[in-house]
Amino acid sequence: DQRRKTVTIAGSPIDLTPLEFRLLASFAMRPGEALSASELLDQVYGHDHDKDLNALEVLIGRLRRKIGAQAIGTRRGVGYFLKVEE
Repeated sequence: DQRRKTVTIAGSPIDLTPLEFRLLASFAMRPGEALSASELLDQVYGHDHDKDLNALEVLIGRLRRKIGAQAIGTRRGVGYFLKVEE
């Protein structure tokens, strides 16, 4: 729920930090589409960020632990994506 900044999976609330929520929202707005690391850094930290790829990878790892590792995929050389059920 973008307005309330809340996430539930199968009816259970998931406690996310504001950065984790922005990352998940970025994925949810374009499910299945691979987003580059630079694009995700801009969307999560803003255009004037001084974060590097390592900061993003740590954030993605924390989000995977909270929502399930299988929910976020990696396309090598392209970026990360939210997996969608077919």
